[in-house]
Amino acid sequence: MILSRYLARRFAWLVFIVSLVFTGLLVPIDLMEQLRRLGDDGAGVGDGLRLALLNLPAALYQILPLIVILSTLALFLSLARSSELVVIRAAGRSGFRAVWAPVAAALMLGVAALAVVNPIVAATQGIYEREVAQWRTGGGTSSILSVSEEGVWLRQGDGSGQTVIRAARSSLDGTILFDATFIVFDADGTPIERIDVARAELTERGWLLEDAKRWPLGVSANPERGSLNVRQMTLASTLTRAQIRDSFGVPSSIPIFQLPGFIAQLDAAGFSGRTHRVWLQMELANPIMLAAMVMIGAAFSMRHARAGRSGVMVLTALLLGFGVFFLRNFAQVLGENGQIPVVLAAWAPPVAAILLASGIILQLEDG
Repeated sequence: MILSRYLARRFAWLVFIVSLVFTGLLVPIDLMEQLRRLGDDGAGVGDGLRLALLNLPAALYQILPLIVILSTLALFLSLARSSELVVIRAAGRSGFRAVWAPVAAALMLGVAALAVVNPIVAATQGIYEREVAQWRTGGGTSSILSVSEEGVWLRQGDGSGQTVIRAARSSLDGTILFDATFIVFDADGTPIERIDVARAELTERGWLLEDAKRWPLGVSANPERGSLNVRQMTLASTLTRAQIRDSFGVPSSIPIFQLPGFIAQLDAAGFSGRTHRVWLQMELANPIMLAAMVMIGAAFSMRHARAGRSGVMVLTALLLGFGVFFLRNFAQVLGENGQIPVVLAAWAPPVAAILLASGIILQLEDG
């Protein structure tokens, strides 16, 4: 037990050190990228640094498996150089048993990241996306889409006013609305018209409304007296298909505890929640992915320093770790596109990596 705590403590310390190194690398790179993207919009160094720091938790969280495998390689290489691995084996503990302490630490790190870091990443990512959108729109009001228990909500606007849209259901891409209500506001924020429609479709000319009923607001005390039934009409719109698609944001901006409810709201509103389902399963499988990275790193570095070829073994471990990492991302894309089942996309890569690394460790095991 003392030996296990010792190995787990050293592994955790190395994870912290490697994370600091990546922080020092990522912040300047992201700062230059933010200035390149938003410099023409008036963003200064202070603004770029703020955006880079807001984006830092998400960047570190995304590369956490790579941080873990680098920490594992550093741990076992240092143990090999100091002959501590020889002492561990001489004490009667096999290499396969020795690796379980870092694996357990990686599992706990994954659970902690899921419960604590994930909500932090979601909060900072949401703020980051809003601030980037404000810079790109010059600080004005941007078109926003949201999904709630009441249905789908859209907002479009320009300098002359805004339109708030609520629909009971929509198509998968949000460009066709059913049982929708349009509330038109003037530049002062005063409602001037309400339109109820059975169906609305976003076209290049604007919203094509079918079976509409219009009420003028603020003209008289009884808007029903001035109402008008229209079989088909067109309402100008500043929205595009790309804006509606991008208004969902990334799934990482939603805390893990709120994802199931958000997916249920997407399904009820008629949207496809497959991307968010894949992300949810990927997050739940993240502790297993971290454990797989530990086992891959240990499989190629648990050798005595005098055995030689340490550089080749480390390079092989890194290539295999990168391969598993990108295979996981590729499986995520396939899962989001519906090419493979959601559970298979999230869980197959880490489980396969664990089985592969276990086979290598057992093959090289000598006691």
